Formats: sequence, structure tokens, C-alpha cells
Amino acid sequence: MADWHTMEMHKNLLDGPGPTLLPEEEQPYRMLAEESASPTQVAAEYPSFCLAWAMLADDAFTAGRTVESYAYARTGYHRGLDALRRNGWKGHGPVPWEHRGNRGFLRCLAALARAAGAIKETEEETRCWQFLKDSSAEAYTVLRQEH
Repeated sequence: MADWHTMEMHKNLLDGPGPTLLPEEEQPYRMLAEESASPTQVAAEYPSFCLAWAMLADDAFTAGRTVESYAYARTGYHRGLDALRRNGWKGHGPVPWEHRGNRGFLRCLAALARAAGAIKETEEETRCWQFLKDSSAEAYTVLRQEH
């Protein structure tokens, strides 16, 4: 009987690329949780940490600073794309929501879709929501409801 890993590899060979899992840096999470650092401080010290950019985008959007939200989300989105590529992603394939290291990028993608819609960039909004759905159906379900 084949183990889960063997079965998953066989499935991936038939269906496309396997999931991309971004590395998790513990220090930025710790700064946000234990040290009560602001997302601005974390983004300045760890600019590749997408969760900080997502938090900044959400905070700006909630405060009515839509263009600023768009800029934060776009920064985190591009940082996330760079990280995905460094970790073997070839432009498509799953980016699982259940992996903590992926959540910042996925949140940036949703925040970018939301902000793009708010500034009437409807093609970008549609493209971003579809990218999110294609990357992680679970993230799409969770984040679409929040936005």
C-alpha cells in the first residue's frame, strides 16, 4: 500500500504542480505577537514578510485610505510573488491557505483585489480574485467573505 506522500506525488504528476509552501520566519511573527511591534515596524525590518504588508493594507482600507491600501497590498503581493518563485512556483499551482507561511501573500492578494475594486480597476480586481481562487479555494472562501 502506498503512503500519503507517494499518492500525493502521483496525483501531482497527473494534475499539475504540487503546492508551494513559503518559508516561515519566526521573528516577525514574534514581533507582532509578543513584542507588540506595529506592522510598520515589522515591514521596515522584514520587508519580505507579506503578513505585515497585508495588515498595513487592511488598516489603511479600514481608515478610508484606499490608495494607500492599494500600495501596501501591491508591495506585499510583489514580495510574495518573488518568494513563491524562489520556492519553486512556476506561475501556477496551489498555494495552500492552511500553511501559515502562505497566508500573508494570500491576504495581500485579497487586499489588492479589494483595493483595485475600490479604485475602479475592475480588470485587476477580477484577475486578483481569480488568482486567489486558483491558488487556494479555502483562502478565496475565507477572504472573499471578509472583504
